[in-house]
Amino acid sequence: MNWYNNAIIYHIYPLGFCGAPKFNDENDSVTYRLDKVLDWIPHLKEMNIDAVYFGPVFESVEHGYDTTDYKTIDRRLGDNNSFRYICDQLHENGIRVILDGVFNHVGRKFPQFVDVQKNGQSSGYCDWFQNLNFGGQSPYGDPFWYEGWNGHYNLVKLNLRNVGVCDHIIDAVNYWIESFGIDGIRFDAADCIDFDFFKRLRNFCKGKKPDFWLMGEIIHGDYNRWANPEMLDSVTNYECYKGLWSSHNDKNYFEIDYSINRQSGVNGGIYKNIDLYNFVDNHDVNRLASTLNNEAHLPLVYTLMYAMPGIPSIYYGSEYGVYGRKENNSDDNLRPCLHLQDMERENVSLYQHIVKLGRIYRAYPAFRTGTYERINITNQQLLFKKVLGEQTVYVALNLADYEYNFAFNTNMSHLVDVITATPIDVVDGNAEIKMPPYSAMIIVSDDIVNDEPAAAEPDIFKDTELKVGARYRHFKGGEYELMAVARHSETMEELVIYKSLENGEVWARPKSMFIGKAGDARRFTLLD
Repeated sequence: MNWYNNAIIYHIYPLGFCGAPKFNDENDSVTYRLDKVLDWIPHLKEMNIDAVYFGPVFESVEHGYDTTDYKTIDRRLGDNNSFRYICDQLHENGIRVILDGVFNHVGRKFPQFVDVQKNGQSSGYCDWFQNLNFGGQSPYGDPFWYEGWNGHYNLVKLNLRNVGVCDHIIDAVNYWIESFGIDGIRFDAADCIDFDFFKRLRNFCKGKKPDFWLMGEIIHGDYNRWANPEMLDSVTNYECYKGLWSSHNDKNYFEIDYSINRQSGVNGGIYKNIDLYNFVDNHDVNRLASTLNNEAHLPLVYTLMYAMPGIPSIYYGSEYGVYGRKENNSDDNLRPCLHLQDMERENVSLYQHIVKLGRIYRAYPAFRTGTYERINITNQQLLFKKVLGEQTVYVALNLADYEYNFAFNTNMSHLVDVITATPIDVVDGNAEIKMPPYSAMIIVSDDIVNDEPAAAEPDIFKDTELKVGARYRHFKGGEYELMAVARHSETMEELVIYKSLENGEVWARPKSMFIGKAGDARRFTLLD
């Protein structure tokens, strides 16, 4: 399993985040606005963020999606050296870097397009652009016609069947991998990009870095067409994006449950082999706080996004419930300049909830990658479980304005809501939970996220710090020497490395499971 299968991603739209001028004046000097992200690193770490996905950072005319130079940082954000330092600092803090690859179209100031404007049919770049011909005039008055993306003629479509274009882009990607150590690319307008180009680029990137992440922006269609072993690793989950908020606005959990089961349910799932990129808002759609009819549902939506199959992401500022809505055909309100010290005075409870979700996501493998299985559902209540191997995590949601009781069968004798550290009653295999209005619960057998174990437990379990070199007894009787506590290089999960004292076999197990319980008993007991 690669790092991105267990990742939490933080999405930043850099030009807005930095408060950059709307247009790029090539006569302006470089301004190091993006350096402010360095001050956000502790904030990212507190949320257990694994990777920052930066929207467009390449030199462009206006909004970043009209690229002029694929190898240069936009002067409104900084320069290549300053961005290299940002990447280094993020990497040193265990945070990977994903860039926005706008490879379907470029801006009108892209040098090869300028060459066509200057030299006409004698330009060597006429075939670099989609359907460019000299049989008419462009809407901008050029003595030739070309295809603009989605009818926007300031966005000139590239011809990705042209070898020179593909070579140019791959050379740029190679530069960002080798010089900046980037860890992935999000492909803008991936539904418009040539499949053969994706296949070639995948082979190149995976050859450079086998765990390099390739994610595409796909709004409609069968996600398997793009996310498969020959092309991309993941795509944007717009189907569930809509269901996440509308199931709350319409008070209809059947909608999102249907989509999750359709995609990844225990009894099938057409995308069961894809870890889709899940989100509740981004740079193109209204902020979640401006979309929900009832802000009390904000924590519920985020709980569901973290718990559902796939890769959860946070759009910058939305962890504090920042508002933003499209107005007058402008996305500017979705892409504001934000200052951390100002946001920290806003929706602190939502932020704390998201921090807790990040800790839970890190602690319980089943919560991250377990199989989704619905247990109970009504219009306004949903109970499901995530199962991975021996571990089961229950997730309960009540979007109603009244209290609701869930009852369900379980093979565990002790349960706790890890969000609030509240024990759950279990009698003869039957659990009952009383859910307040507008509440979410994540229910596990062993709380390793909140306070230390109760005083009634043996002293050896009051400290979850493990002792390297000590002997431990497995609840089934075997004795082992704890050799090391390591960290998985891809997922950053803590692993316990231990050796059988009977036959010398060496094993690795997630720390969360090693220190946890198997039924009523501790899985491993310290002997010395």
